[in-house]
Amino acid sequence: MRPTMRRSTEPRRRWAAALGITALVVTGGGLLGGPAQAAATASVAVDFPTHCIPPPIAGIPPIDGTTTAQITVDNATPQVGDTVAVTYTVVVPAASNPVDLALPADIMTPTGEVTLDGAQSGDVTVAGPKKNPPVPGKGAFPSFSMTGTFTVTAPGAITLSPGDYNIHTSYIMELDTPCTVTAPPAPVSETVVATGGGQVNERTVQLSAASGAAGDEVTVTGTKFTPGAGITVAGRDGGAQTGDTTTATADGSGAFTARLAVSDPATTGIVAYEGGAWDAAKGAGPLAYTVIGGGEIPDGSQQLTTTVRAGTLSMTQAGDSVQLSGVDFGRGGASTGDLRTVTVEDFRGGPAGWSLTGKVTDFKGPGGARISADALDWTPSCATKPGSPSTCAAGSAGSVGSAGATLASTPDGAATGGEFTVDAGLSLDVPAFTGAGSYAGVLTLTLT
Repeated sequence: MRPTMRRSTEPRRRWAAALGITALVVTGGGLLGGPAQAAATASVAVDFPTHCIPPPIAGIPPIDGTTTAQITVDNATPQVGDTVAVTYTVVVPAASNPVDLALPADIMTPTGEVTLDGAQSGDVTVAGPKKNPPVPGKGAFPSFSMTGTFTVTAPGAITLSPGDYNIHTSYIMELDTPCTVTAPPAPVSETVVATGGGQVNERTVQLSAASGAAGDEVTVTGTKFTPGAGITVAGRDGGAQTGDTTTATADGSGAFTARLAVSDPATTGIVAYEGGAWDAAKGAGPLAYTVIGGGEIPDGSQQLTTTVRAGTLSMTQAGDSVQLSGVDFGRGGASTGDLRTVTVEDFRGGPAGWSLTGKVTDFKGPGGARISADALDWTPSCATKPGSPSTCAAGSAGSVGSAGATLASTPDGAATGGEFTVDAGLSLDVPAFTGAGSYAGVLTLTLT
């Protein structure tokens, strides 16, 4: 008996989350926003249509869905000149984990904007810490909050609406998933009523970039500071200052330019202020900033870099023909042999495992005689080369059949890959009075 093996060219299924990635599946639906309210109201959660663009590596087209969010402030009745702290909470993100692989804790850093309208218009930049609970496979993404401040410049009702937001993930790769309000502005979530009084702080700062690798310098420019004043430029983590600081001096017009090296991974925003300590009345910011990676290059050191190129998932066979043992007419029984050894090489890197399956045709003999494909059993075995990140698991012993069965596999995981050898004992149950002659079937192996 001779089963002939044929290697399938079926492509590997697409891995949708690079994970560290992080790829997004967005739910449909949404409510259109109404006009801004003109009177003070209590903060409410609102729904709005969202257009999200997953990282290109995910291979997923832009998807439209619904975000539920809420804006809150620390002072709903400020005076002109006061600084108001704003919290933008995405209660229900328009996304969930699309794959079975769980995502670890503390890999997501959100940034976004809050839209002001009414007596005062503009956008407030907000940022959140790099903190999230683990996300189970196919589980919903968690709620997250971002904070920022704005200075009240005019009396009257000021409405606050959720704006665009971005989720930066640091897991295996550094990836961004920007989500924009489909029909801006989103519904009003909070209204504050400002009254006259106080001196308006018109100081502003701008950044040359919103993110960078640890140790990168960002150019910070400021306007309308006190001419000749000493300026401190610093990183912020929520309400606390980080170790990233530098100084500058405002020119005769109150403008300054400084270059801040950002190395502290806790830094999520940058501020500038006059004097030796943060003072909202004499400062500006924070503007959102994301530190990608970690580690600072000490003075006198050299950073060395290299590239590890991802490979492919492939298999080879020790041969393409197996001669099973013969059986006697009238007695029948087990026609046995061994599968030609299959070597699997998984050099892709990343989180995806693999599966090697097989299926067999009926065994055809002389004069149209057949032995059913269901009569072929195998007993798989699999060995993993030492040092491989993954561990190979043999499939279950039993019938192969035309429907197919699993020969071996490795699971998805945070890091996968390696070299593996797969074998199987074969046994074809030949009925007692099967017609004499040679029978052959084709065993097809598929690696995905």
